[in-house]
Amino acid sequence: MNARLQRVWFWVRWLGAAAIGWHFGWGWGLVAAWVYPLSLLPSFAVLRWINRGAHAPRWGELLQAWAREVVATEMSFGWRQPWRTRAEPDHLPEPAQGATHGVLLVHGFSCNRAFWNVWMARLRQQPGVAFVAPSLEPAFGSIDAYAEPLEQAVQQLVAATGRMPVIVCHSMGGVAVRAWWRRYGGDGREAPQVITLGTPHGGTLLAALSPAYNARQMRWQCDWIRALPPLPRLTAVWTPCDQMVMPALTAAPAGSSAHRIDAVGHVGLVSDPRVWALFQTALAGSSLSTPRRI
Repeated sequence: MNARLQRVWFWVRWLGAAAIGWHFGWGWGLVAAWVYPLSLLPSFAVLRWINRGAHAPRWGELLQAWAREVVATEMSFGWRQPWRTRAEPDHLPEPAQGATHGVLLVHGFSCNRAFWNVWMARLRQQPGVAFVAPSLEPAFGSIDAYAEPLEQAVQQLVAATGRMPVIVCHSMGGVAVRAWWRRYGGDGREAPQVITLGTPHGGTLLAALSPAYNARQMRWQCDWIRALPPLPRLTAVWTPCDQMVMPALTAAPAGSSAHRIDAVGHVGLVSDPRVWALFQTALAGSSLSTPRRI
Protein backbone atom coordinates (compact mmCIF):
# COMPACT_ATOMS: atom_id res chain seq x y z
CA MET A 1 0.00 0.00 0.00
CA ASN A 2 2.75 2.46 0.90
CA ALA A 3 4.40 2.06 -2.50
CA ARG A 4 1.06 2.61 -4.26
CA LEU A 5 0.62 5.87 -2.38
CA GLN A 6 4.09 6.94 -3.47
CA ARG A 7 3.25 6.14 -7.10
CA VAL A 8 0.01 8.12 -6.89
CA TRP A 9 1.96 11.12 -5.59
CA PHE A 10 4.52 10.69 -8.39
CA TRP A 11 1.86 10.80 -11.12
CA VAL A 12 -0.12 13.63 -9.49
CA ARG A 13 3.01 15.72 -9.30
CA TRP A 14 4.32 15.19 -12.81
CA LEU A 15 1.01 15.01 -14.70
CA GLY A 16 -0.18 18.07 -12.81
CA ALA A 17 3.00 19.92 -13.75
CA ALA A 18 2.58 18.85 -17.39
CA ALA A 19 -1.03 20.11 -17.41
CA ILE A 20 0.00 23.46 -15.93
CA GLY A 21 2.83 23.74 -18.46
CA TRP A 22 0.48 22.93 -21.34
CA HIS A 23 -2.10 25.55 -20.35
CA PHE A 24 0.02 28.33 -18.85
CA GLY A 25 3.49 27.86 -20.31
CA TRP A 26 6.31 25.44 -19.66
CA GLY A 27 8.05 27.82 -17.29
CA TRP A 28 5.08 27.58 -14.92
CA GLY A 29 5.01 23.83 -15.42
CA LEU A 30 8.63 23.61 -14.32
CA VAL A 31 7.86 25.67 -11.22
CA ALA A 32 4.92 23.36 -10.42
CA ALA A 33 7.11 20.26 -10.79
CA TRP A 34 9.62 21.61 -8.31
CA VAL A 35 7.25 23.30 -5.90
CA TYR A 36 8.05 20.83 -3.11
CA PRO A 37 11.84 21.34 -3.19
CA LEU A 38 11.26 25.09 -3.32
CA SER A 39 8.79 24.92 -0.44
CA LEU A 40 11.50 23.36 1.71
CA LEU A 41 13.48 26.63 1.72
CA PRO A 42 11.29 28.49 4.26
CA SER A 43 11.08 25.39 6.48
CA PHE A 44 14.89 25.36 6.67
CA ALA A 45 15.08 29.13 7.23
CA VAL A 46 12.74 28.97 10.23
CA LEU A 47 15.12 26.55 11.95
CA ARG A 48 17.37 29.52 12.78
CA TRP A 49 14.61 30.66 15.13
CA ILE A 50 13.21 27.31 16.32
CA ASN A 51 16.67 25.97 17.22
CA ARG A 52 17.98 29.33 18.39
CA GLY A 53 20.69 29.66 20.97
CA ALA A 54 23.60 27.26 21.28
CA HIS A 55 22.06 24.88 18.73
CA ALA A 56 21.23 27.42 16.02
CA PRO A 57 22.51 26.28 12.61
CA ARG A 58 24.44 28.75 10.48
CA TRP A 59 22.92 30.04 7.23
CA GLY A 60 25.56 28.25 5.17
CA GLU A 61 24.76 24.97 6.92
CA LEU A 62 21.06 25.43 6.26
CA LEU A 63 21.63 26.12 2.58
CA GLN A 64 23.90 23.09 2.29
CA ALA A 65 21.33 20.94 4.12
CA TRP A 66 18.56 22.14 1.79
CA ALA A 67 20.56 21.29 -1.34
CA ARG A 68 21.36 17.82 -0.01
CA GLU A 69 17.74 17.32 1.05
CA VAL A 70 16.44 18.09 -2.43
CA VAL A 71 18.63 15.34 -3.88
CA ALA A 72 17.81 12.90 -1.07
CA THR A 73 14.03 13.39 -1.26
CA GLU A 74 13.93 13.22 -5.06
CA MET A 75 15.86 9.94 -5.10
CA SER A 76 13.84 8.43 -2.26
CA PHE A 77 10.30 9.64 -2.96
CA GLY A 78 10.62 10.03 -6.71
CA TRP A 79 12.41 6.78 -7.56
CA ARG A 80 13.20 4.18 -4.89
CA GLN A 81 10.00 4.14 -2.83
CA PRO A 82 7.44 4.30 -5.67
CA TRP A 83 9.20 1.96 -8.09
CA ARG A 84 11.92 -0.03 -6.32
CA THR A 85 10.16 -1.48 -3.27
CA ARG A 86 11.37 -5.05 -3.91
CA ALA A 87 14.64 -4.23 -5.63
CA GLU A 88 16.58 -5.20 -2.49
CA PRO A 89 14.97 -8.23 -0.78
CA ASP A 90 15.56 -9.10 2.87
CA HIS A 91 18.63 -11.24 3.52
CA LEU A 92 18.02 -14.12 5.95
CA PRO A 93 20.64 -16.83 5.42
CA GLU A 94 20.25 -20.19 7.10
CA PRO A 95 22.05 -20.50 10.47
CA ALA A 96 24.50 -22.97 8.90
CA GLN A 97 25.66 -20.21 6.54
CA GLY A 98 27.26 -18.37 9.44
CA ALA A 99 25.28 -15.12 9.82
CA THR A 100 26.64 -13.54 12.99
CA HIS A 101 24.96 -10.11 12.98
CA GLY A 102 21.39 -9.04 12.34
CA VAL A 103 20.14 -5.60 11.30
CA LEU A 104 16.54 -4.41 11.43
CA LEU A 105 15.87 -1.30 9.33
CA VAL A 106 12.74 0.69 10.25
CA HIS A 107 11.49 3.48 7.99
CA GLY A 108 9.57 6.58 8.98
CA PHE A 109 6.26 8.32 8.35
CA SER A 110 4.63 7.78 4.94
CA CYS A 111 7.56 5.70 3.68
CA ASN A 112 8.24 2.06 2.83
CA ARG A 113 11.12 -0.43 2.96
CA ALA A 114 12.73 0.97 -0.20
CA PHE A 115 13.80 3.96 1.89
CA TRP A 116 16.70 1.67 2.92
CA ASN A 117 17.64 0.33 -0.54
CA VAL A 118 21.14 1.82 -0.52
CA TRP A 119 21.82 0.45 2.96
CA MET A 120 20.52 -2.99 2.02
CA ALA A 121 22.71 -3.13 -1.08
CA ARG A 122 25.76 -2.26 1.02
CA LEU A 123 24.86 -4.69 3.80
CA ARG A 124 24.50 -7.50 1.28
CA GLN A 125 28.21 -7.10 0.53
CA GLN A 126 29.14 -7.55 4.20
CA PRO A 127 29.67 -11.23 5.05
CA GLY A 128 27.81 -12.62 8.03
CA VAL A 129 25.13 -9.90 8.12
CA ALA A 130 21.41 -10.73 7.92
CA PHE A 131 18.90 -7.90 7.54
CA VAL A 132 15.18 -7.26 7.33
CA ALA A 133 13.40 -4.05 6.27
CA PRO A 134 9.61 -4.28 6.76
CA SER A 135 7.08 -1.84 5.34
CA LEU A 136 4.94 -0.57 8.21
CA GLU A 137 1.27 -0.55 7.28
CA PRO A 138 -1.28 0.93 7.26
CA ALA A 139 0.62 4.04 6.25
CA PHE A 140 -1.43 6.41 8.39
CA GLY A 141 -2.66 4.02 11.09
CA SER A 142 -1.74 3.71 14.74
CA ILE A 143 1.94 3.38 15.59
CA ASP A 144 0.98 0.74 18.15
CA ALA A 145 -0.08 -1.53 15.27
CA TYR A 146 3.51 -1.62 14.01
CA ALA A 147 4.75 -3.48 17.09
CA GLU A 148 3.66 -6.91 15.83
CA PRO A 149 5.43 -6.79 12.41
CA LEU A 150 8.53 -5.44 14.14
CA GLU A 151 8.46 -8.37 16.58
CA GLN A 152 8.14 -10.79 13.66
CA ALA A 153 11.20 -9.21 12.02
CA VAL A 154 13.18 -9.41 15.27
CA GLN A 155 12.31 -13.08 15.65
CA GLN A 156 13.43 -13.77 12.05
CA LEU A 157 16.79 -12.14 12.72
CA VAL A 158 17.27 -13.90 16.06
CA ALA A 159 16.56 -17.22 14.33
CA ALA A 160 19.14 -16.44 11.64
CA THR A 161 21.91 -15.13 13.92
CA GLY A 162 21.21 -16.36 17.46
CA ARG A 163 21.31 -12.83 18.87
CA MET A 164 19.31 -9.61 19.06
CA PRO A 165 19.74 -7.41 15.97
CA VAL A 166 21.04 -3.88 15.77
CA ILE A 167 17.96 -1.77 15.03
CA VAL A 168 18.33 1.33 12.87
CA CYS A 169 15.32 3.65 12.64
CA HIS A 170 14.57 6.81 10.71
CA SER A 171 12.12 9.38 12.01
CA MET A 172 8.81 7.78 13.12
CA GLY A 173 10.54 4.39 12.95
CA GLY A 174 12.26 5.13 16.25
CA VAL A 175 8.94 5.91 17.89
CA ALA A 176 7.54 2.64 16.48
CA VAL A 177 10.45 0.73 18.04
CA ARG A 178 9.68 2.30 21.41
CA ALA A 179 6.06 1.14 21.02
CA TRP A 180 7.41 -2.33 20.16
CA TRP A 181 9.64 -2.31 23.25
CA ARG A 182 6.68 -1.32 25.45
CA ARG A 183 4.77 -4.35 24.21
CA TYR A 184 7.51 -6.96 23.86
CA GLY A 185 10.40 -5.80 26.01
CA GLY A 186 9.36 -7.26 29.37
CA ASP A 187 10.39 -10.35 31.32
CA GLY A 188 14.09 -9.56 31.31
CA ARG A 189 14.43 -9.66 27.54
CA GLU A 190 17.79 -8.58 26.16
CA ALA A 191 17.71 -4.97 25.02
CA PRO A 192 18.91 -4.39 21.45
CA GLN A 193 21.29 -1.68 20.34
CA VAL A 194 19.03 0.92 18.71
CA ILE A 195 20.18 3.80 16.50
CA THR A 196 17.60 6.47 15.70
CA LEU A 197 18.08 9.02 12.92
CA GLY A 198 16.01 12.17 13.29
CA THR A 199 13.38 10.52 15.52
CA PRO A 200 10.99 12.90 17.32
CA HIS A 201 11.26 11.14 20.67
CA GLY A 202 9.37 13.97 22.37
CA GLY A 203 7.15 14.70 19.38
CA THR A 204 7.46 17.46 16.81
CA LEU A 205 5.63 20.75 16.33
CA LEU A 206 5.19 19.93 12.63
CA ALA A 207 2.90 16.97 13.42
CA ALA A 208 0.14 19.41 14.33
CA LEU A 209 -0.28 20.10 10.60
CA SER A 210 -1.24 16.50 9.74
CA PRO A 211 -4.61 14.82 10.44
CA ALA A 212 -3.10 11.31 10.10
CA TYR A 213 -3.54 9.13 13.19
CA ASN A 214 0.17 8.31 13.53
CA ALA A 215 1.08 11.96 13.03
CA ARG A 216 -1.25 12.95 15.87
CA GLN A 217 0.60 10.44 18.05
CA MET A 218 3.81 12.36 17.32
CA ARG A 219 2.56 15.80 18.27
CA TRP A 220 4.87 17.77 20.51
CA GLN A 221 4.78 16.46 24.08
CA CYS A 222 1.41 14.74 23.59
CA ASP A 223 0.23 12.21 26.18
CA TRP A 224 0.77 9.19 23.92
CA ILE A 225 4.40 9.92 23.14
CA ARG A 226 5.22 10.90 26.71
CA ALA A 227 3.94 7.51 27.89
CA LEU A 228 6.42 5.56 25.75
CA PRO A 229 9.26 3.89 27.64
CA PRO A 230 12.88 4.86 26.95
CA LEU A 231 15.09 2.47 25.02
CA PRO A 232 17.82 1.05 27.29
CA ARG A 233 20.60 1.12 24.65
CA LEU A 234 19.90 4.11 22.44
CA THR A 235 22.21 6.02 20.12
CA ALA A 236 20.35 9.11 18.91
CA VAL A 237 21.58 10.92 15.80
CA TRP A 238 20.19 14.42 15.38
CA THR A 239 20.78 17.53 13.29
CA PRO A 240 19.87 21.18 13.97
CA CYS A 241 19.03 21.37 10.23
CA ASP A 242 16.15 18.87 10.57
CA GLN A 243 13.11 20.43 8.87
CA MET A 244 10.75 17.76 10.21
CA VAL A 245 11.80 17.37 13.85
CA MET A 246 11.11 20.63 15.66
CA PRO A 247 12.73 21.46 17.99
CA ALA A 248 15.75 19.47 16.90
CA LEU A 249 16.81 18.34 20.38
CA THR A 250 13.68 16.20 20.70
CA ALA A 251 15.67 13.74 18.57
CA ALA A 252 18.29 13.46 21.34
CA PRO A 253 16.42 12.37 24.49
CA ALA A 254 17.98 12.34 27.94
CA GLY A 255 19.86 9.15 28.69
CA SER A 256 20.78 8.45 25.07
CA SER A 257 24.19 8.59 23.46
CA ALA A 258 23.54 11.65 21.31
CA HIS A 259 25.48 12.50 18.14
CA ARG A 260 24.98 15.83 16.40
CA ILE A 261 25.56 15.99 12.65
CA ASP A 262 25.57 19.38 10.96
CA ALA A 263 24.58 20.59 7.47
CA VAL A 264 22.19 17.74 6.67
CA GLY A 265 18.39 17.56 6.63
CA HIS A 266 15.86 14.99 7.75
CA VAL A 267 15.91 12.54 4.82
CA GLY A 268 19.56 13.27 4.07
CA LEU A 269 20.62 11.71 7.38
CA VAL A 270 20.27 8.22 5.92
CA SER A 271 22.72 8.92 3.09
CA ASP A 272 25.29 10.78 5.16
CA PRO A 273 28.63 8.93 5.42
CA ARG A 274 29.04 10.03 9.04
CA VAL A 275 25.86 8.16 9.95
CA TRP A 276 27.01 5.06 8.10
CA ALA A 277 30.30 5.17 10.01
CA LEU A 278 28.43 5.32 13.34
CA PHE A 279 26.32 2.36 12.31
CA GLN A 280 29.37 0.33 11.29
CA THR A 281 30.90 1.00 14.69
CA ALA A 282 27.74 -0.28 16.39
CA LEU A 283 27.63 -3.33 14.15
CA ALA A 284 31.20 -4.17 15.06
CA GLY A 285 30.22 -4.09 18.72
CA SER A 286 32.25 -1.01 19.66
CA SER A 287 31.05 1.52 22.24
CA LEU A 288 29.16 4.63 21.17
CA SER A 289 28.88 5.94 24.69
CA THR A 290 30.63 9.30 24.25
CA PRO A 291 28.34 12.02 22.89
CA ARG A 292 30.02 14.26 20.37
CA ARG A 293 29.46 16.75 17.59
CA ILE A 294 30.37 15.65 14.07
